[in-house]
Amino acid sequence: MTGPVVVVGDTLLDRDVEGAVNRLCPDSPVPVLDESTAVDRPGGAGLAAVFAAAQGVEVALVTALADDAGGARLAELLAAAGVQVYALPLRGATCEKIRLHARGRVLLRHDRGGADGEPGEPSEAVLRLLAAASAVLVSDYGRGVARQPALRAALAATRAPVVWDPHPRGPAAVPGVHLATPNESEVRELVKAAPGASRLATASRGAQELRRRWRAGAVTVTLGGDGALLCHAGSTPLVVPAPASAEGDTCGAGDRFAATAAIALSRGALVSEAVQEAVTEASRYVAAGGVAAALPAPVRAAAAPPSRPGGPRIGVAAAAEVVAGVRAGGGTVVATGGCFDLLHAGHVATLEAARQLGDCLVVCVNSDASVAGLKGPDRPVVPQGDRSRLLAALGCVDAVLVFDEPTPEAALTWLRPDVWVKGGDYAGGGEPALPEAEVLRRWGGHTVVVPYLDGRSTTDMIAAARATGGTSGLRTPGRRVGVDADGTTIKGAR
Repeated sequence: MTGPVVVVGDTLLDRDVEGAVNRLCPDSPVPVLDESTAVDRPGGAGLAAVFAAAQGVEVALVTALADDAGGARLAELLAAAGVQVYALPLRGATCEKIRLHARGRVLLRHDRGGADGEPGEPSEAVLRLLAAASAVLVSDYGRGVARQPALRAALAATRAPVVWDPHPRGPAAVPGVHLATPNESEVRELVKAAPGASRLATASRGAQELRRRWRAGAVTVTLGGDGALLCHAGSTPLVVPAPASAEGDTCGAGDRFAATAAIALSRGALVSEAVQEAVTEASRYVAAGGVAAALPAPVRAAAAPPSRPGGPRIGVAAAAEVVAGVRAGGGTVVATGGCFDLLHAGHVATLEAARQLGDCLVVCVNSDASVAGLKGPDRPVVPQGDRSRLLAALGCVDAVLVFDEPTPEAALTWLRPDVWVKGGDYAGGGEPALPEAEVLRRWGGHTVVVPYLDGRSTTDMIAAARATGGTSGLRTPGRRVGVDADGTTIKGAR
């Protein structure tokens, strides 16, 4: 099959905080960590999708994203990694796992996000995606995506090889999966071990029981630095040793293993070949330094942005509050986007027309860096903080969101508007589809064009002002006017 590798599961937001401990807290005998660096990354199914995309294959991720800052951050990081995100709505908050490190050792893990949320229904686009996949990896982290009934039915019906990476709190694998990949601690939770049995005997017995229980083609139990044990046809298991013993951070090694096995199966490998390839890759991953070294450059570059204050109706929190309220009432979310440099009557006409199409309007604004990349180093004339405030002051605008890359893909993936609006004329049916149309189709959204006022152009206004000497306050090369103030930034696809 020639479709994408599809990863299905729960995505978490992981943050690794590195610092130094030089003293104890004066009011309690606990160490004080002085933070030096912090790196955000997708966790769970999101990390498996990032690993798969880094191996040069087309990857789509079916996951659930919440209407909060954590969901927005995940959309940004996944887009930076080149992962196509098919987001299900998620009731509740994004699950976050924060690890505090000192001298390379984890001092504490702080989890937040509360109880598991309830993922919403998949769109028709998601069901078509699963039917056309070259392989599917279910990366279950026990938070509900793998339990979604419509997704389970689609997973059971797909003709693609399915790899199921289970979780003890999650559901059973759907019948007929090609390969399940529990680690040995998960096997011990899922299958009661015989007293006094050896490690290999426990792994073998557990794999055979899970294979029977789930009606799986094969089950491989990962054994850390000792490789993996594979049970498939026949009564004798296959032990695949690691090529070399490696010491290091094993966080994410299971995701690396499962992603590698899924890609191998998508290329036509036998299950035994896929497991051997996965053992080799997971061992190499740990030896090379684990997740810190394995993250692709675009994700590392997108990590830990500086906090930027918002303002009334500006930023991720403001947009999340508006969108969540409208969705709770069964309303229609509308979004539009652009540079909006030198706000003029044409912009206002487009925004007013867009607001009439639904129950709220969120405006996605190109950041200063994005505008400069699109239009040249002498743009924008007005910095993003001022542009955001001007837009937020309009009665037809409910929230403003700033994104940092040429396209708003990450912002749209998180917002999931019902309608995306662009300004234009009704020149006929021969116009090409808007570039955002494919992204909107992932969750069943629609793109439309509304009329604009002819003869209004920011570029023409700037040229006219400079031609007549009215350049006071305009940004010129090498000179920056204003400061980057409000507006939480969401980075899009690279």
